[in-house]
Amino acid sequence: MNKADLIEAVAKNTNTKKEAQMAVETLLETIKNSLKKREPVAISGFGTFKVKETKPRQGRNPKTGETIQIPAKKKIAFRASKELKSIL
Repeated sequence: MNKADLIEAVAKNTNTKKEAQMAVETLLETIKNSLKKREPVAISGFGTFKVKETKPRQGRNPKTGETIQIPAKKKIAFRASKELKSIL
């Protein structure tokens, strides 16, 4: 399911497709803004999005075998709720 499919699904329960698009885009933008502020986003019955930081580490270039330094970075993690896990 992509963003357009999600909007179509929401549009079935709203008055117009335009309202559904605005609702979906507002939800996604709100999640992005919260993660940008490093605030976790917990959606009951669905899961939690949060920003995790990785530590700098050493890696190896597979082509040359040379040791390289991999810098620290931030990544987004999602943890599914028990309810979401139980439907699979």
